[in-house]
Amino acid sequence: MKFCPERLITVRENLGINKADAARRLNISAMAYGRYEKGEREPSFQTVSYIAQEFNTTTDYLYGQTDEMTSQNIIISKNDDEELYDLVKELKVNPDSRKAVLAYLKFFLKEK
Repeated sequence: MKFCPERLITVRENLGINKADAARRLNISAMAYGRYEKGEREPSFQTVSYIAQEFNTTTDYLYGQTDEMTSQNIIISKNDDEELYDLVKELKVNPDSRKAVLAYLKFFLKEK
């Protein structure tokens, strides 16, 4: 599989961020990020996986294996947001809590 720099550009543009913002979000230098977009350097699979996670896309999209840009999964790290992690964990094991929270969420989104 070959990394597709033009797809990285598309994802970044859809997020509405510039190259410097993208580099900051990925915690890499602007120069390194620019090389990925220009196709001058191919990121490792681990880096592509991280890019996909941070930009809510998939490695398959970035490698040109699918045209579906948006990821169907969200990864929640306990280190990033312990409360959200605990909430999702609870919703997975307790169907009654899940129904109540989903009903509240639907009401909240409708009122918004």
